[in-house]
Amino acid sequence: MNESRIERIPQTRRRHVAGRATSGEAPEVVTVRMSEIAVVTKGETIRTLLGSCVGVALYDPHKKIGGLAHVVLPDSRGQEGLPGKFVDTAIPELIRLICLNNGRLKSLTAKLAGGARMFATSADVAIGEQNLAAIERELESRNIPILGRHCGGQQGRRMMFTPSTSRVQIEIVGCDAVEI
Repeated sequence: MNESRIERIPQTRRRHVAGRATSGEAPEVVTVRMSEIAVVTKGETIRTLLGSCVGVALYDPHKKIGGLAHVVLPDSRGQEGLPGKFVDTAIPELIRLICLNNGRLKSLTAKLAGGARMFATSADVAIGEQNLAAIERELESRNIPILGRHCGGQQGRRMMFTPSTSRVQIEIVGCDAVEI
């Protein structure tokens, strides 16, 4: 039996989910909701739906291990409890989980999606742009290069990340899928 270990940080607690993606079977799809983090190791695909939130995919190409954080806000301001919700807590936690699964910090690369301006009103504080700026700073401080991005605009998108292939696919309703 080819067991896979999926690390997932749900909104309220941490749990482990065992996947069974073996040759001949369709790989498991792990859905990451707002403020969640998932790390997969055996060919699974991680997907999330993004608006102004940003999906941060980190990947170790040598170990073929990666994870995805669905980041909602740029700064925790010291709040505890939901490490996936804020840039300043989600990225360190995602790195920690990848390294727990034999990934290496010095090998990590990033791909980003989301950060849309969903509601064009005068009161719009451009939270997507703030999220992106905070993510760029956090990744730069850790020397993690951003290899691809599909960000901004005014529409939500689906992000699908398969760490075993490093493939990140973006889908927007009414548009062709794009790989970053």
